[in-house]
Amino acid sequence: MNNILVLYYSSSGTTKQLAKLIARGVEEQGLEAIIRTVPRVSANTEATENSIPDEGDCYATQQALCDCAGLAVGSPTRFGNMAAPLKYFIDQTSDLWMNGKLAGKPVTFFSSSSSLHGGQESTLLTMMIPFLHHGMLVSGIPYSETALLHTETGGTPYGVTHWSGSENNNPVSDAEKKLAIAQGKRLAKLAIKLK
Repeated sequence: MNNILVLYYSSSGTTKQLAKLIARGVEEQGLEAIIRTVPRVSANTEATENSIPDEGDCYATQQALCDCAGLAVGSPTRFGNMAAPLKYFIDQTSDLWMNGKLAGKPVTFFSSSSSLHGGQESTLLTMMIPFLHHGMLVSGIPYSETALLHTETGGTPYGVTHWSGSENNNPVSDAEKKLAIAQGKRLAKLAIKLK
């Protein structure tokens, strides 16, 4: 358990960019970052994804949740909440909850949105709820990270955020990059201390 699982869902790519930056922060602290995504869900009840994605990061498994020392979870904002594919994956973890497999591990959250007031903070807060039920230890970003005090783009004490714009053409800002890396470092440091 010398790795941190960076679990995300991304539809336009910005949440994935944040995941990679958080992973960079984790690895700067000497732990391995394992980046995983989740498959899309379909309104068509007969449609399914292949078990291995055609491109990009592999899909997460419940075993990967058990095997990690800490967890970073990211999702685009959907009406102030996490995206359905990530929620669907989390909803499948009842057995882990019943057996306390995630209890005592640190967890942190990140999000992106195409609208300026799209509910990034409420997304982060609602993402925390299932993991509090799992007994995980929630970690945010303290204001000692000075980029949080000066950012004119995304970033909250609940976790790094990004506003991608209605055309998804706003790049991840320098402050958001710094905050994502700092968040990954903080998560890794907590995982090391808790071991």
